[in-house]
Amino acid sequence: MVETQVTVVGGGIVGCAVADAVARRGLDVVLLEREPALARGTTSRNSEVAHGGMYYPPGTLKAHFCVTGRRLLKDFCAVAGVGYRECGKLIVAVEDAEIPALTDLLERGRENGVEDLELVDTTGVAGLEPEIRAVAALVSPRTGICDAEGVTRALADRAVEHGAQVLTGAPVMGLAPASDGWRVDVGSGDRREGWSHTSGWVVNAAGLFADRVAALADPDAGPRQILVKGNYFAVAPRHAGRVTHLVYPVPPADASSLGVHVCLDLAGQLRLGPDVERLPSDTAPEDVDYGVDPGRAAAFLAGGRRFLPWLAAEDLRPGTCGIRPKLDADGFRDFHVAPAAGLPPGLLHLCGMDSPGLTSAMAVGEHVAHLITAARAA
Repeated sequence: MVETQVTVVGGGIVGCAVADAVARRGLDVVLLEREPALARGTTSRNSEVAHGGMYYPPGTLKAHFCVTGRRLLKDFCAVAGVGYRECGKLIVAVEDAEIPALTDLLERGRENGVEDLELVDTTGVAGLEPEIRAVAALVSPRTGICDAEGVTRALADRAVEHGAQVLTGAPVMGLAPASDGWRVDVGSGDRREGWSHTSGWVVNAAGLFADRVAALADPDAGPRQILVKGNYFAVAPRHAGRVTHLVYPVPPADASSLGVHVCLDLAGQLRLGPDVERLPSDTAPEDVDYGVDPGRAAAFLAGGRRFLPWLAAEDLRPGTCGIRPKLDADGFRDFHVAPAAGLPPGLLHLCGMDSPGLTSAMAVGEHVAHLITAARAA
């Protein structure tokens, strides 16, 4: 006997978006989060940027989910009363040789359906950001920033309003095929005894732990994630308001990141990051050191001063860091959103949900909900 129709593993923004979308379609949903609160992993440790969608190859899940998800995210924040600001983004060329890369991004963005992109020259840059040094920039007015944890909680709340159960301190310890779906074994936590239940569908949205959850069902199947650390350095508060857009460099040719850029929070404070710090291949998520090495400041200063000529060493101090669950540390890899290969139906893995995972979350949720309802109707 199926005791719940859908179990979602993971209480970050992606998992909560899935639970919300499925619950709004009238299905019974249980969301299980191993930590004592929601959004404790990647969701709470990132740039909180709602990306435009011009970076990703046309036709990929990242391209589609990013553009669609950003629109859904903006609309949801307005309805839910969660902080969101369309501050816009400049991707800057600091020398003429970088301008062709901007042209390529412009063409790619338009093919992906990104709205209102514009290529501007030095004069145009100065009109938008007089404190920035650049010979040209691709302007993305629709790029925004949001309260990522606030969005996650609001999605969970809406899911609960539609009948979902959201349980924290509930680590998934086992997954096994059952006659009516999948048996889910849950460990004890939050003053609660462990239990097992049968679920028609299990959606693995466990973020940093997604490959570990996949291995519970089959140790030899599912993608393997690579953990990559991204550090941030805070910029002295005296510079708050000096830059009003997000400012990104032309991305590195290896597509390993978007480059060290100027981030803004909803209060207007500036920070630089994230960089790319590759962790040993055997690093477990629970063993990550979330400290930021002050010795990395020199590289941040050099990167930032390419387009912030006024930035000084004393302006930077170690900030926060986050961990990206990537499928390839050295290049582009698309999101993995697929049923578990070679196993009975009903188990769906969401792995490699690095950037633009936050932006894409609500579109991913709608996609997963469609897959489940379509399969149930077949």
